[in-house]
Amino acid sequence: MTSSNRIEAVRRFNRFYTRQIGVLNEGLLDSEFTLTECRILWELAHLDDGAGITATDLGRLLDLDAGYLSRLLRALKERELVDATRSKDDARQSLLQLTAAGCLAFEPLERRSQQQVEALLSRLSDTQQAELLQAFQRVQLLLDEAGGKLAKNSFILRPHRPGDMGWLVSRHGALYAREYQFDMGFEALVARIAADFIDRFDASREACWIAERDGVNIGGVCLVQARDEATKQPLDRTAQLRLLLVEPSARGLGLGERLVAECHRFAREAGYQRVWLWTNSQLSAAKHIYSKAGYKLIESEPFQGFGHDLIGETWELDLTTQQV
Repeated sequence: MTSSNRIEAVRRFNRFYTRQIGVLNEGLLDSEFTLTECRILWELAHLDDGAGITATDLGRLLDLDAGYLSRLLRALKERELVDATRSKDDARQSLLQLTAAGCLAFEPLERRSQQQVEALLSRLSDTQQAELLQAFQRVQLLLDEAGGKLAKNSFILRPHRPGDMGWLVSRHGALYAREYQFDMGFEALVARIAADFIDRFDASREACWIAERDGVNIGGVCLVQARDEATKQPLDRTAQLRLLLVEPSARGLGLGERLVAECHRFAREAGYQRVWLWTNSQLSAAKHIYSKAGYKLIESEPFQGFGHDLIGETWELDLTTQQV
């Protein structure tokens, strides 16, 4: 898709969604207020009890021009919906708050907004609602990341559940095709690993962690009982780290290191003495995480796969020499 096609696709969605939520109407939510006025009232209504906010901070929060915001606030003050009082901590600052009339004016706006969204969602099944919310959260995640708004530890780690292994397979296939031009043979390999994980899963010896932010998967990893490649028999006191993935939008948060650390914690508690993994020489970011965690490269061998001539690498971590 060309750049102009992408721009038009975004504009087309904007036109569609603004029509869906009725922001083109003269008054938002069948009210006398514009969209921007409603946002100002919403922000002021959701301040901490007894707190106020300066016009400067409000403008920064809403990304509004100072002059435009000043005109809107003047109009709201004239209607006795917003009041400004001197700050107790700094007499040079005025803090904005809703008046009693402002609170009364906001209540129907909040109620109508909830009813509007409820009506929108009611047209969809539970499955479709979940898909829609994930799509919304994915958009927010990508745009927040592009704007530099993601913070470290802005995610949770949870155990895998139905659908997660399929997600790991899909995202591995898509990302490695895009970033390393791997063919679908790689996705097939990941699918076999995921299937083996499900078929052989032993919660006392194996685990999967999915990193999630606002309901959207942004990474994952598995730790399994290591097995002999030829006989498939378990290797004594040896675990294998598999399927480490961090979405591009979540890189730089320390997520990869956190996922690997969780594997090591679990491995120690399960009685493993070593962890090994297989990767290839191209994956410099992943190898940096492994090296930083104490892994040593113990074997490398050229191979042809995934549409390329590659060098496979085996790395190992001796847990008995690692400090907890």
